[in-house]
Amino acid sequence: MVKDTIVDGFQNAPHRSLYHALGLTVEEQARPLIGIVSSYNEIVPGHMNIDKIVDAVKIGVAMAGGTPIVFPAIAVCDGIAMGHTGMKYSLITRDMIADSTEAMTLAHGFDGLVMVPNCDKNVPGLLMAAARVNIPTIFVSGGPMLAGRVDGEKTSLSRMFEAVGSYAAGKMTDEEMRICEEKTCPTCGSCSGMYTANSMNCLTEVLGMGLRGNGTIPAVYSSRIELAKHAGMQIMDLVRKDIKPRDIMTAAAIKNALTADMALGCSTNSMLHLPAIANECGVEFNLNMANEVSEKTPNLCHLAPAGRTYMEDLNEAGGVYAVLKELTKLGLLDTSVMTCTGKTLEENLQNAVNMDPATIRPIDNPYSTTGGIAVLRGNLAPDGCVVKRSAVAPEMLVHEGPAKVFDSEEEAIAAIYTGKIVSGDIVVIRYEGPAGGPGMREMLSPTSAIAGIGLDKEVALITDGRFSGATRGACIGHISPEAVSGGIIAYVQDGDIISINIPEYSIELKVSDEELAKRKETTVIKKKTNIKGALKRYADAVSSADKGAIINKFEG
Repeated sequence: MVKDTIVDGFQNAPHRSLYHALGLTVEEQARPLIGIVSSYNEIVPGHMNIDKIVDAVKIGVAMAGGTPIVFPAIAVCDGIAMGHTGMKYSLITRDMIADSTEAMTLAHGFDGLVMVPNCDKNVPGLLMAAARVNIPTIFVSGGPMLAGRVDGEKTSLSRMFEAVGSYAAGKMTDEEMRICEEKTCPTCGSCSGMYTANSMNCLTEVLGMGLRGNGTIPAVYSSRIELAKHAGMQIMDLVRKDIKPRDIMTAAAIKNALTADMALGCSTNSMLHLPAIANECGVEFNLNMANEVSEKTPNLCHLAPAGRTYMEDLNEAGGVYAVLKELTKLGLLDTSVMTCTGKTLEENLQNAVNMDPATIRPIDNPYSTTGGIAVLRGNLAPDGCVVKRSAVAPEMLVHEGPAKVFDSEEEAIAAIYTGKIVSGDIVVIRYEGPAGGPGMREMLSPTSAIAGIGLDKEVALITDGRFSGATRGACIGHISPEAVSGGIIAYVQDGDIISINIPEYSIELKVSDEELAKRKETTVIKKKTNIKGALKRYADAVSSADKGAIINKFEG
């Protein structure tokens, strides 16, 4: 306990004097100190309500006999950062968040933590920190945004990005664009589809680190405030029982999360974040696990962008627990794992019911008998690459076509908007990987442009970068090794034939080994020389995407 090392004894009088400077009473100093990691800021829509969540957590902690102390974590809005240099800074914040939370926690000797994240890198960054510091911890997110309403239909941010492509193709008027702008994102919260933020908040429940509803209760619902109070109370139980993150996020729990990922149809970014979280837990995570789990796991949900249901619909259908309950019918989960409730997953799921089989397909009527994500391998990606299979049109699951090659996202977007991409093409965007970008930008702008002009069922896109959870179509990311590391993607030329077979988990560049050997002798790898600061440190230290783009390898 903190008072044993920081508060008690004559030698700690200086510490106590600083607590008095904070206005902490003797009584407060005698209680367990609970750090509340607040991701509140005024630039990210998913975080603008977190001050209210934090206030509720503080009440819960105090009600249960603890002393709440708030400190901050940063967060980037991927939507606002999309399509420009800002996106280089998104993924790198995952490690900044983990590092700064580690520093604040261990420097100040907290007895427990309540993490209050919401958006894309904020959630995995704090899960990594929780595993690293390994003191009792619980999560409560800011919650998802309600869906927008345009032309009488629900909509979300992915439609807004696709609208840009439609407008550029002359398929939307100025007035239609204005209406979309004003009505697509109607409330605070993480964007309303099964994008990365909501994927990770849902998987936090599956991992056992968040209470029921953490991933699905809308940000504007009062029940979100109640959830935060219960999280504040529950951390005190975890402190008393000394239940720690690595007691919860075991190999079995991480496999459960991967299984739920397949059923939910989560963002491909989970294939970066689950390996990184597993690494901090000292658990082995190999991309091969994804296909092994996918082969056994039916896809039960088609939330936006894969379909026309949204997080609010998943919540009303019974939430994450209802999905997990369906999966138990095939024995796909290890329900003996411990969770932050102090109970096992089996106990937590006792009263879970699927209340809307149109939103959560029953286990015997899935969208597909295989999971929502697939890992492909072949000469173009010997270490693997990732596709959100559940968001690919059936006619694009097997595709072969000529490459149109670009060395940056900007070059590709310009070509798309000027009509240089035609039906059957395979757009190749390289030098956007973790080290080569650096920062592994999301390619939502080019993929949305392709969808917006109506080519999403005719054109594929592959990249050593990554995709937003809002991306749909035959979009294959995380090509490993990446171009800057001498991966085969660096040697692809315009007109080369690429063959994609998602059901067979394969991706092949149809160029002979002899020709590739010649290209390797004459091609100059394009390494960026004008980077500095955080990007330079990241580029120098980051692993490849197939390893989770991690910085620190777990050493035990």
